[in-house]
Amino acid sequence: MQAEYRQRRQQLMAKIGNGTAIFRSAPMAVMHNDVEYAYRQDSDFFYLTGFNESEAVAVLVPHHAEHQFVLFVQPKDREKEVWTGYRCGVDVAKEIYGADEAYTIGELDEKLPQYLEKADRIYYHLGRDRNFNDQILGHYQSLLRTYPKRGTGPIAIEDTGPILGSMRLIKSEAELELMRQAAAIATEAHNHAIEFTKPGRYEYEIQAEIEHIFRLRGGMGPAYPSIVASGVNACVLHYIENVRQMQDGELLLIDAGCAYGYYNSDITRTFPVGGKFTPEQKILYEIVLSAQKQAIAQVKPGNTFKSVHDTAVRVLTEGLVELGILKGEIDKLIEEEKYKPYYMHRTSHWLGLDVHDVGVYQHGEDKPQILQPGQILTVEPGLYIVPDTKLAEDQPETDPRWVGIGIRIEDDVLVTSNGHEVLTSSVPKEVDKLER
Repeated sequence: MQAEYRQRRQQLMAKIGNGTAIFRSAPMAVMHNDVEYAYRQDSDFFYLTGFNESEAVAVLVPHHAEHQFVLFVQPKDREKEVWTGYRCGVDVAKEIYGADEAYTIGELDEKLPQYLEKADRIYYHLGRDRNFNDQILGHYQSLLRTYPKRGTGPIAIEDTGPILGSMRLIKSEAELELMRQAAAIATEAHNHAIEFTKPGRYEYEIQAEIEHIFRLRGGMGPAYPSIVASGVNACVLHYIENVRQMQDGELLLIDAGCAYGYYNSDITRTFPVGGKFTPEQKILYEIVLSAQKQAIAQVKPGNTFKSVHDTAVRVLTEGLVELGILKGEIDKLIEEEKYKPYYMHRTSHWLGLDVHDVGVYQHGEDKPQILQPGQILTVEPGLYIVPDTKLAEDQPETDPRWVGIGIRIEDDVLVTSNGHEVLTSSVPKEVDKLER
């Protein structure tokens, strides 16, 4: 992968011209007191370096004669490494990670100015680390003060997000291989969960079975907190307590993905706990399934990202009208978003190093993102008949037989040169495949 990281850096440097780009590693996150979570690198930092240690800074300097890629890392420290693990140090930063020059992180303030003083702008994303933001802004302000004496130096700061977002949006073959593996592991876990589920078991038992497979197959663990929502819990979009005992006659919604090699999958399936849909559950389920299938059909080069959502919304709204849950003319209901009490989220998001991956969805009001080969997006319509839903005065009261049913169906879809590929298609979603 080092060759690929190098290629990404070169691509970024070609875009920033005479600028200097700075990237900060993710901080260590504290679980409680002095206990830390397992470390997870910042996605942009990892995308460009493959480096997986905290307290590091990467600097890309295309205009420097010798040092175009510079790493600042933690110094070797035998005593600390005994407690918290191996550090690569400055030598390995050059030997393995390809840095043209490397320094200890303590040398940042001293060494960084030489890589900024001839740049026309600084490329840096103002992140959550306010102290580091202030550190970079301090260097920028110092160079601005001395600009009249030199006639060189950065006169602007530009966010790295738009540039890296467009790069990360198109997946390479190496990235696709990792994402296929993340999808394959999650597929196995979901299929096992469908078989394992039965009345009387607890949601957390299903979660444990799923996440056991994630780790057993070499995954880093869950891509996000697993949602295992039975009965009315399925109407809570990000329900993660997973403590309820499942009952016969209910649906179970599982939204769980695996992280593998830093890349993520994201799958949702909804199925009957006891093996049979009730008539009402089946009717609503088939509306959602139809919406998902028709939305997936929109995933192909040249179509807009927005068309996927618009298609799902129309199918869901038509279904709600047919059932009498909504009343009115379809186009007007959509325009006025009368479906939102039952479908309150978007149909898709980008997927990659982040579960909600980077990349724009819209280039201004009238310029939606066009789908291109190599992009991966989720397609996840749903219906949630939430108890005590507040409706507009011109809408009927919801028939109690629908209330408390929550359904979502989600797949990961790759845009190919001539259409699409559903990476998670091996998890069943047809009614006859889910009933037993």
